[in-house]
Amino acid sequence: MALHLQVDGHHRVVEGPRPDTTLLAWLRASGFTAAKEGCNEGDCGACTVLVQDEEGALRAVNSCLVLLPMMHGRRLWTAAGLAALDPDGGLHPAQQAMIELNGSQCGYCTPGFVSVLVEAAHRPELADAPADDWRLDDQLSGNLCRCTGYRPIQQALRAVAGSCPPGLLPTDPPPGGPVRYEAQGQRFQAPTSLDEALVLLAEDPPRIVCGASDLALDVNLRHRRFPSLLSLERIPELRAIEEEPARIRLGAALPLTELEAWSAEGLPVLHRMLRYFGSRPIKQRATLGGNLANASPIGDLAPVLLALDALLLLASASGERRVPIASFFTGYRQTALRPGELIAAVEIPRPAPGTRLGAYKVSRRRELDISAVAACFALREEEGRITHLRLAYGGMAATPARASQTEAALLGQPWTPSALRAALPSLDQDFQPMDDHRGSAAFRRSLARNLLLGFQLETARHEQRALHADHVGTVIL
Repeated sequence: MALHLQVDGHHRVVEGPRPDTTLLAWLRASGFTAAKEGCNEGDCGACTVLVQDEEGALRAVNSCLVLLPMMHGRRLWTAAGLAALDPDGGLHPAQQAMIELNGSQCGYCTPGFVSVLVEAAHRPELADAPADDWRLDDQLSGNLCRCTGYRPIQQALRAVAGSCPPGLLPTDPPPGGPVRYEAQGQRFQAPTSLDEALVLLAEDPPRIVCGASDLALDVNLRHRRFPSLLSLERIPELRAIEEEPARIRLGAALPLTELEAWSAEGLPVLHRMLRYFGSRPIKQRATLGGNLANASPIGDLAPVLLALDALLLLASASGERRVPIASFFTGYRQTALRPGELIAAVEIPRPAPGTRLGAYKVSRRRELDISAVAACFALREEEGRITHLRLAYGGMAATPARASQTEAALLGQPWTPSALRAALPSLDQDFQPMDDHRGSAAFRRSLARNLLLGFQLETARHEQRALHADHVGTVIL
């Protein structure tokens, strides 16, 4: 089949490009050069475009991290095509605000900034956001301006955020449906049901992809080619959130922006980690299952799920099985997934009453950076003694892991600074961290101890709290 997409108000039929061609590469080759190529790995935001998916949602995404076949049946706009939204061909209010407030400097980053400002304009939840709302900074966190023009750009954002200008966005969602695209000896398939995906996975084992925020880096930076790709992002049952009295079930293909929005009330400790998982355009594409299947030792979600005793639901054509997340990571970038299996969902037991939780991330910069060490802790006490303890870390070993020796040393002890300090040497038995460009082994050992001390200080002073709007660290004192 050919690919059909609408770009800047015009229907395009696409045949010929390889299935692992990125959207950015195709746009620029097709003359849509408002999408700029900067870093080509999702760090600078110069390539940001707007996509309306089959659910009608408008998302600003990094076009360098999206594969072209994923856009089949969808509408997208570059900054140069926003006039297509206005029946009179006028500027979008976000563009007008950038002009009036002098938000454009050299202009190279401007199309990306305009795209995220347009998304912000159509986010009704930002309508009453105060000037210091962290979500406004988060809206811009994936876009770099090398001319240091952030102040007028921020002013433009505040002028349009949540304004929801009427009559601009199409009200009828674009058509969805499955995708099967072949070109140059490569194949891309995107089924719309889990059963169909499992059959395809069993017949001719392809490389599974969902958001492509990681796989696209293999394409762009390592020049890898993928003969067969199976995309899971169009399967509704893999994007669902099911809440029950005893557990929460999260679909593996759930975009992290949707998970973040739900978790603010549904599971605040997860929301706290997601706040600095990455930029909003990356979180629009990245998924829960993809972060886990990637099996990075510094994946930020794994420590939270380890501390919550989560189970992974693994599905194949022969059935389903549940695997504790503590058993899922079997080695460096290795998992317990068998051939023909995929992650369908994550099941999280609801934290028992009285459980105190904390999630922490330490990186070289606050926004859009990879962890040196990430951690999540869960604690319960009875009669002044620790009865339940989970100390989970990322970045300390070849896999995300719990500090089991330290947990054992603290169980039954009072949750006091002196008892904790007496148990801290056990962390040296739990982990022998490596040296790399993000931190030395000594630095990581110190971080592991200090984050645990910070958790004790934080829980001694108040109940679980969200991060401040303009905080300087993820420990709240």
